[in-house]
Amino acid sequence: MSGLSKSVFVSALAALIGAGLAGSPPARAQQDAGVLFQNVRIFDGRNGALSAPSNVLIRNNKIEIISTAAITADAQVIAGDGRVLMPGLIDAHWHAMLVRPTPASAMANDIGYTNLLAAAEATATLMRGFTTVRDMGGPAFSLKRAIDEGLVVGPRIYPSGAIITITGGHGDFRQLSDLPRTIGGMLSRMERIGGSMVADSPDEVRVRAREQLMQGATQVKLTAGGGVASPFSPIDVSTFTEPELRAAVEAAENWGTYVAVHAYTPVAIQRSIAAGVKVIEHGHLMDEASARLMADKGVWLSTQPFLDPSGASALGPAEQDKLRQVIAGTDRVYGFAKKYKLKTAFGTDVLFSKALADRQGAMLTTLTRWYTPAETLAMATSTNAELLNLSGLRNPYPGRLGVVEEGALADLLLVDGNPLDNIKLIEDPAKNFLVIMKDGKVYKNLLGGDRNK
Repeated sequence: MSGLSKSVFVSALAALIGAGLAGSPPARAQQDAGVLFQNVRIFDGRNGALSAPSNVLIRNNKIEIISTAAITADAQVIAGDGRVLMPGLIDAHWHAMLVRPTPASAMANDIGYTNLLAAAEATATLMRGFTTVRDMGGPAFSLKRAIDEGLVVGPRIYPSGAIITITGGHGDFRQLSDLPRTIGGMLSRMERIGGSMVADSPDEVRVRAREQLMQGATQVKLTAGGGVASPFSPIDVSTFTEPELRAAVEAAENWGTYVAVHAYTPVAIQRSIAAGVKVIEHGHLMDEASARLMADKGVWLSTQPFLDPSGASALGPAEQDKLRQVIAGTDRVYGFAKKYKLKTAFGTDVLFSKALADRQGAMLTTLTRWYTPAETLAMATSTNAELLNLSGLRNPYPGRLGVVEEGALADLLLVDGNPLDNIKLIEDPAKNFLVIMKDGKVYKNLLGGDRNK
């Protein structure tokens, strides 16, 4: 981001805070003394059965004690009254900077306004119960920093930085009038704001990957094949060559982390695996040989339950046709995931639609078409947390996420009801998530609570 863009971003944040839009975490003053959840049934993120009635003490940002016996502590008491305490939800494929703008406005908007939109969406994301997101493309580094510093209320972000693509590939939003590209010449608008970077050789890929890592990327994202939203990217094409993909893998591994690729087709998937890629994003058009190879190599599948094309109103007719092709493969990809026991993560991949983002939890519940409610919730908590751990020492939030266990990071939801019996509760977070806690801080509390000594 240029010096001017940074100054605009800082000014935008100041305006946001001054207007009170970001809010101030209501439990910061209570953090040192702790929070005590009394009489809760626990879904721990792993097991398909709830615990016996328990008490859970949070100190600083971790779960200190879980006990069926009474806990006496100087802490804010939240009476659970038998409700379910569960881990905060994790979205493994999110685009924090690209949820609310349209494709055109993302290119045209002042970066300060784009950041304000993203900050508002970050707060809404947390209020839907998603306490962590893995950002799979976009200039989210400053937003992450603002959230981590307490300037903006939002989820933990594992950023990829700019999507790395090829000329004409998924993520290349230039117009034909922008061609020909001059190697080493002026960057496009999307490149200047850090949304995507075009790289057409192993050396260029290596540079662009290292630039994202330098800015704090927890993983590197490339587009190994065609995509839905890009104007000049047929869904069937394969983009990067194996040496180009391998250059990114080497750069990421030198930093102790990994490469994830956008890939739908067998060629894109298999070429990426040959280059050493650790995570396939999407995979909806894969064949059985590709699924078997992923299982043999221990490669993760990070996919999405795309079922309904009606929400993609911001896309043009050609892009909507590509989306229908992807949707047609949704049953297939989950069938292969179950048959070959692939390590499978859940994400939503919402782009350019606040309305779709508002249905983030509802998208999670559609997984019950293939999985039990317990399996679904485990995927969105402890399994997704395992995927995040692939970042190794680049993990910005060391500690255990996605579980309710002693010593784990305190990202928690108190649900009014039992989501293992009625997973539809997740679809109405405003009503059913009575308490939302992230990093030991209470950001929503509809129950109140008194001091306990």
